[in-house]
Amino acid sequence: MMNCFLPGIDVLLQQKRKWLSCKRIGLVSHAAAVDSKGCPSANRLHSETRLTCLMGPEHGFFGTANAGELCNDIIHPSWDIPVFSLYGKTRKPTPSMLKNVDTIVFDIQDLGARPYTFVSTLRYVLEAASENNKEVIIADRPIPLPNITDGPLTENNFSSFVAMVPSPMSYGMTPGETALWLKEALSLDLDVKVARMQHYKRQTERQSDWPPFLPPSPAIVSWESAACFPATVFCEGLQSIDCGRKTCLPFQLIGAKWINGKELAGSLSAQKLPGVEFTPHRYNTRPCTGTPNIVDGIWMRITDPDRFKPIVTTVSLICSLQELYGTNQVWNKRNTRSEWFDKLFGTDSVRKALLDGENSKTISARWQKDLAIFNKQRQKHILYHGKPFQMKV
Repeated sequence: MMNCFLPGIDVLLQQKRKWLSCKRIGLVSHAAAVDSKGCPSANRLHSETRLTCLMGPEHGFFGTANAGELCNDIIHPSWDIPVFSLYGKTRKPTPSMLKNVDTIVFDIQDLGARPYTFVSTLRYVLEAASENNKEVIIADRPIPLPNITDGPLTENNFSSFVAMVPSPMSYGMTPGETALWLKEALSLDLDVKVARMQHYKRQTERQSDWPPFLPPSPAIVSWESAACFPATVFCEGLQSIDCGRKTCLPFQLIGAKWINGKELAGSLSAQKLPGVEFTPHRYNTRPCTGTPNIVDGIWMRITDPDRFKPIVTTVSLICSLQELYGTNQVWNKRNTRSEWFDKLFGTDSVRKALLDGENSKTISARWQKDLAIFNKQRQKHILYHGKPFQMKV
């Protein structure tokens, strides 16, 4: 076992147990957080520590709620302890939630993508811990794109729960690294410990000795979907474009009635975007319903996660759609949510540049200066090494 990978929860319970000694534990987690043998972290902490409450992020502690669906506080059906929702009436732990807690353990399978709201929950947990004099332990886990940062940083006027931290859209840090960075970036006064993973070297492909991957949300059904998420989540703003959310390849597909898959794949392939390939793909957007909805589109496959630039890919994709089918076809639809598009990007500058007809290289060049500053700040909090960090577009 000494040469095998261990997630942070195993390291915490095997090697750092003194951190939990005589402490009342509050766990922020969900069903996707499991130990090296696939046992839920919550079960381990319930049987081995004094677990006094559970707290669940978006999709709920049990991971069954849909995107954006609010969850209520409940009592755990077997353990008779509260399960507080951090995606309901409040998104930040309250003093009453923490009154019987000494130490908060945060163990969540995150993606390292700012629009995926678990990092916003992490920020609120750290702030609440600072305000209520609680210590925090991060049980660390891998993310799909640990060596890549990409996209614009959040502008103050566009802060929201999908843009709650001052990072680029893809920020290339594990939850433990992110917590250490947030503590400094937000000038928080609190004790943060990281139960580091054992034998983790920033691999982008899941290794044979890693625990099984469980969906952290209903649509992130695979490691590949998790890696593609930051590149295609823009479809939540441009809802006439489907991202395969209800298929077996969520966030890996792009399709619409008005798209010619062969044409779009050819346009994107000609740009030679790093680390990604595109092939024509016709599919049913509603495979589990009685009424099929067949669209033409593309299948996006990451070939080199250490070179893949998800947000550059997003902008290149939208530029190609505009060039092939016109700006009106892409943007002027009844279900277009321009404000939500801006929230996802943490700025309105990308949308405005796209509407002005700027090319992808010009648009992505705008965020490089801020990205370089962020990369220097990020580097101070990197806990694991093994892969070269990609800074250039």
